[in-house]
Parts: sequence; C-alpha cells; structure tokens
Amino acid sequence: MRILGIESSCDETAAAVIEDGRKILSNVVNSQIDIHTLYGGVVPEVAARSHIEVINPVINQALSEANLTWDDIDAIAVTYAPGLIGSLLVGTLAARTLALLKNKPLFPIHHVEAHVYANFLNEQAPKFPMLALIVSGGHSQLVLFKDHGDYELLGQTQDDAVGEAFDKVAKIIGLPYPGGPSIAKAALVGDPYKYKLPKARMQNPYDFSFSGLKTAVLRTVQKEVGVDFTFPSHELSARLNDVQRADFAASFQRTAVETLIDRAEKAFNDYAPASVVIAGGVAANQELRRQLSDRLPLHIDYAPMNLCTDNAAMIATLGYYYAQKMEPTDPLDLEVVPSLSMTKTAWALNKSAN
Repeated sequence: MRILGIESSCDETAAAVIEDGRKILSNVVNSQIDIHTLYGGVVPEVAARSHIEVINPVINQALSEANLTWDDIDAIAVTYAPGLIGSLLVGTLAARTLALLKNKPLFPIHHVEAHVYANFLNEQAPKFPMLALIVSGGHSQLVLFKDHGDYELLGQTQDDAVGEAFDKVAKIIGLPYPGGPSIAKAALVGDPYKYKLPKARMQNPYDFSFSGLKTAVLRTVQKEVGVDFTFPSHELSARLNDVQRADFAASFQRTAVETLIDRAEKAFNDYAPASVVIAGGVAANQELRRQLSDRLPLHIDYAPMNLCTDNAAMIATLGYYYAQKMEPTDPLDLEVVPSLSMTKTAWALNKSAN
C-alpha cells in the first residue's frame, strides 16, 4: 500500500510516498529556515504564503522521485493538527482537493503522534509497549504506546516546550535561530558544569517545566556580566565573550537534557516498556541521544536526523497504520485544529468508542 503524505504544520512544506508503512519511496522537504532566520523565529503569515508557493511543486516532486503516477497512490495522509492555522489550511486544502480529484481515501494525521512514527522507518521497528519521549519546539511529552492508536499520555510540559526554551536561551546568549542546533554546536567547546542551573520539581513526576530554567539562565547571565534584572535582555549577548557563551550553552543543554532523561528513566523503570523512542526536532540533539543511551539499559534505534525534524514521511507512515483500522475522512468534512492534544485524536476516540 502506497501512501502520499503531506505536511505543512509550521515552516516546512513536505510531501513523501511511503510503501506499507516501512519503505521510503520519496521524501521531499522545502524548508523556510533561511526566511525565518531573518526574524529570529517563525512568522505565521510568511510561513503560510511560502507554503502556497511551493505545495504543488513539492507534491509533484515527491511523485516524480518515487517514479509513480497518481494511479499508483492508494491513499493520502495529511497533517490537520496541531500547528499554525494558516500553514495547516494550505496543506489540508491541497490534500482535500487531490483526494476529490484523484478519488483517493483521505486520512487526517496528528502531527505530534506522527513524529513517533518516524521511528517505524528504521531497519527494526519499535516493539510494543513503547515509551516515546516527544521533544520539539512546541511539545515535550512522555507517552506510553500499548499498540497503534492505543496510548497513554504520562506527562507533558506545563509551560515552555524544550525546543522553545532552546530558542529563547539562544537569543539571550547571542546565538542564531534555530536555537537547538546553535546551542548544540556552541556546547561542544563549553564547560557543561560551569554554571549550576535548576531543574523543576513537578507534582506529576513525568511532567516537565522549562520556564524556570530559561529564567535562571537570564538571571545568571545578568549576574555574570555585572548588571541587574532591569537590564534589557536583548543587550546581554553583546557583553558575553565566546568562552562565556559556550559555557552557558553547554550548561543549559546539560540541564535541559538531564531534565528530559530523568523523567524518561523514571517512566522506563515504572512501566518496563519493550522499546524506547525519541521523536521531534530535539531528538536530533546528540547530547540527548548520548544520555538516553547511557542511562537506559536497552539498545535504542534512533531515527535518522532528517526524519526528526518536520517531514511528510512520518505523516505517510502513520497514515498507513490509520488505513489498517480507520475509515477515511470525507474531504469535504475535514477541518484543521491548530491546538489538539494527542489524547483527543480521532484514532484514540475511535478505539475507545469500540
């Protein structure tokens, strides 16, 4: 079964063709990072306009690289939640139109859940029960999967997601957007124990919080350069030298990663899953991978770097598993949902109803 996946939830326009939920026939991603770097973050309207310009060429390229025609495509899967509303509208409108024109079944996909399914494109698929640590610019969650579509949200961030914290700290210490790769690179030459930064203690032992850590970095930088809390944060980076900047990057990264791994390790010990995966853009962080491998007593097959960030291969892969158990959605009825918890996806609700 060949699924065409379409992804446009934020600032990547992507299309891919996946066969039987395991084999990548094509995976095309048009990134807008160069555009949004000028603004220090994603500008929603700019993102939506860029999607409009490239969505059709990206889809056509995915079909061409797979050496397929529409007659070879069995279904379409598209991100409908969560994400930027303008970006989601572009992708779903394209998918709905194509589903009607080409008479193809349409499956709406939850973007965060799909990140987990990038790991099913590894040589060895994860086994259930599976513990998933989902970490990105908008999400930090621990989810226990008992089977496809049968999962329990153990914990999540109560404020900033870890990727968002990386972006904000990078801005404070004068590193470019996106913050994750910038901090990871600077941390390579920094001292991860130079600055002692706090880890949040939560009532739910599986929940996360990164707002306090971000504020602690701000206050520590202010102290380091000899100013008080009234000093403008956007002027702090000019007072840091390269050594200080690298030390702050390394200290923040170590503390943020340890926070994630502490929760994942506790969940692993409490639930004894057969496999563990990490998913989302921050899953590309090498320090996160190193600590997870060091602290958990099992082999972990990590998804390739290009499947950690937003892509359509993960959308099509999850679409394949949807197609095994779910009825397709009427293209005329599909609506986007910019903010939607994984616990409220159509798949989860369908299973509970049955």
